[in-house]
Amino acid sequence: MIRFRIAHYLMTSLWLVPLLCVLVGIGVSLLTTTIDDGSMVPQSVSGDPTAALQILYLISFAMLTLTAILLSLVVVAVQLAMGTFSPRIVRQVLHDRPSQLAIGLFAGTFTHSLLAMRHVRSEPDGGSVPGLAVVVAIVLVIACIGTLVWYLNHIAQSLRTAALVAWVAQDTIATLKKVYPDGGQPPDLAPDLITAEHAGVVFTIGHERLVAMAQAADCRLEVLWAVGDFVPTGAALVRVVGEPEALPRTAVARCVVLGPERTLNQDVAYGIRLLVDIAGRSLSDGPFADPTTVVQAVDRLHDIMRRLVQRELHDGRYADAAGTVRVTVPTLQWEGYVRLAFDEIRQAGAGSPQVSRRLTSALEDLLRVAPEVRRPALEQQLTLLRELAEARSATDTDREQAMLADPSGLGSADQLVAPNAS
Repeated sequence: MIRFRIAHYLMTSLWLVPLLCVLVGIGVSLLTTTIDDGSMVPQSVSGDPTAALQILYLISFAMLTLTAILLSLVVVAVQLAMGTFSPRIVRQVLHDRPSQLAIGLFAGTFTHSLLAMRHVRSEPDGGSVPGLAVVVAIVLVIACIGTLVWYLNHIAQSLRTAALVAWVAQDTIATLKKVYPDGGQPPDLAPDLITAEHAGVVFTIGHERLVAMAQAADCRLEVLWAVGDFVPTGAALVRVVGEPEALPRTAVARCVVLGPERTLNQDVAYGIRLLVDIAGRSLSDGPFADPTTVVQAVDRLHDIMRRLVQRELHDGRYADAAGTVRVTVPTLQWEGYVRLAFDEIRQAGAGSPQVSRRLTSALEDLLRVAPEVRRPALEQQLTLLRELAEARSATDTDREQAMLADPSGLGSADQLVAPNAS
């Protein structure tokens, strides 16, 4: 057990990898200064003793500064993860190997440059420069610059909710496989089903490629998940209607691209979802917490829905050149878009006059431009909004004022007066 404790402590410590990198930096410095006595690399490349000292000094100073900045970024990442997600996520952030390697690379470069300065000899006849050590230091600096740019992207990507959730899930699955190595019998799936190779969110589907493969095999493919859905590992992904033997099953599965989180590649609903999330977060403490932010989100939702209301939405059926339906995909329709855009904001914000008036303005404007077939969903939202707003108003006057259409969100639509042109 003592051996396990020591191994676990070393494997989960933030300082071990940077310390090893510092030791490697010391070794590289000793090796390069031992191999090169000052004659291996010409001073036209490494510079004279004065220039070499300046180069090594600047590298040492810069690496020390960058190491401090990187440690600060790790601390900020830990604080953000604790405040936004959970204090228990800190261990995951501290155990991030790329962070440890980046810190170690900067610290190792600093150590190498600092020790290499000791071997620069400045003499009246010109002196000697450990040219190999200088060249290695310059190469390490270039690597550090690339690592810094990469690390900024890495830490930003790592703080996404989907990344942290996936991080914990992957560690949990690894532990699960270790504790319960027997995976059991896989479920018996019908031969006409093609399964997902790994888990993920559907963020794009290669419709044209699927149509071509289905046409070549003279069958129809039914994608069982919509864009934005999460698909677990081994779940049925596509159903083959016809003869499944002629299909390249792996190629079909790869046409349904799975990723760590929803994106806006083909997912219009996700953009609406993000705006609704912004509005919902502003209403999390009540309808009067931040109604102005809600109105700004509704402004953009109004614009998106107005652009969408006249468009012909895809029915999820994809045909070949002969008109035969080859691929079907679950696809959100108009009623779903309306509920997605307005349900949650209406339920959470109907108690705020500013929000209810802005929603009324948006819905009434959409009704004016909507085709007849798309009006019922909007009329239902307006009716439900009126019921909620009236139920949450204290007086008759408040009930009347709550449903005044107000496109500016200022709450004074009935008091606005146009100036007399004369």
